Amino acid sequence: MFDRLYRQRLEADLARWQADGVITPAASVAIRSALPPLASGTNIPVVVGIVGGLLIAAAFLAFVAAHWIEIARLSRLAILFAGIVAAHGLGAWFARTGRPVLADLCASVGSIIFGAGIALVGQMYHLGGDFAGGMLLWAIGALASAALTGSRGALAVALVAASIWSGMRVVDELDAPHLQFLIVWFIAAGLGLAWNSRVAAHLVALAAIPWWITAAASYLVQSGTFVVAGGAALAFGGALTLALSPWQRLASAGAVLSTYGAFSLAAVAGWEAATANEFVSARSVAASPPLWAIACGIVGAIGALAAGAATHRAGTAVAGIAITLVLAATAAWMQPQSGEPWLLYDLCLCAMVSLAVSGMLDDARPRIVAGWLGIAGVIAAITWGVKGSLLRRSVFLAVAGAVAVVLAIVLNRLLPRTKE
Repeated sequence: MFDRLYRQRLEADLARWQADGVITPAASVAIRSALPPLASGTNIPVVVGIVGGLLIAAAFLAFVAAHWIEIARLSRLAILFAGIVAAHGLGAWFARTGRPVLADLCASVGSIIFGAGIALVGQMYHLGGDFAGGMLLWAIGALASAALTGSRGALAVALVAASIWSGMRVVDELDAPHLQFLIVWFIAAGLGLAWNSRVAAHLVALAAIPWWITAAASYLVQSGTFVVAGGAALAFGGALTLALSPWQRLASAGAVLSTYGAFSLAAVAGWEAATANEFVSARSVAASPPLWAIACGIVGAIGALAAGAATHRAGTAVAGIAITLVLAATAAWMQPQSGEPWLLYDLCLCAMVSLAVSGMLDDARPRIVAGWLGIAGVIAAITWGVKGSLLRRSVFLAVAGAVAVVLAIVLNRLLPRTKE
């Protein structure tokens, strides 16, 4: 999809450049000839075929479920095994005939049937009630299917199953983050790099979010907040560092991960501003966050600042400042409260403005959107805070607005103007 949009924009640019005399017609033809052919898209017949296949599969599963008790155990196992083999066999046929979307769908369906087979076998033979272990087995099977077939759908099934497995382990233990999940996550990340797939990069980045949330749930509210902030800082700062890598695959993965890191950072800032006057009893005594969460936050901030300094990119350096300000705001949020948290509000506002500015300097639209959403969230949290004086909040917002206007005037005079 992204490649097709790029081609459309390139065609418009080539036509304009040729009309303006910037390039010759021969150069335009040479540029078009150097581009690889576009991959076949998902057309309407393919979409209709996918829907039909899913309906047939659902009908088959419903029929089997309706007569499940009447079917002998060996026959049940044979049906499950046949479903897995049929799904992957059909996927192999689609792959050979040049239909990658349908092949990916078949591998995904086979992975889902494998998970259903684990549950049904456990029910038939009255196996132990270790549901988390069953989810791990499902994740391993789906991950193996993804590695063998290159299916992005099977990778999604594996990451979902692994996330559920990790969450169940945390609920059972409630004393430490579930580090075993990282093994599955790094294997999935390796597959994404090997495939050089943006879809896989999005899936891997999404899978990291619930793990950080469940890791934060292993601690009290104070320490858990810093765990989430440290995770967002590491994801954002580490992704900005990866995006500057000379290896295209790492750079592409870093660009995808930086989007999720930016939005996570904005969510942390908005949540802290919204809860600055809440959980007062939980912050009656200053708490110390776990050392590994502190290390993650520091690594993320230093990585972004160092990447900006090494490449002389102001936007990346400003993003590092935004990370540092959010971490400082989190440290202020963790301290016992006495009165209005003006310092925290200042830090959150400055962090979100820095995030939006960094996106503008680097021409990174997701960062710009995340920064503006963060600004809106922080302002809304300050305005509609349950506790505290509304008059003082209005004065604070007025002063902050006046400072922003003065800063805009100064920057307008100092920075060179660009012609539209």
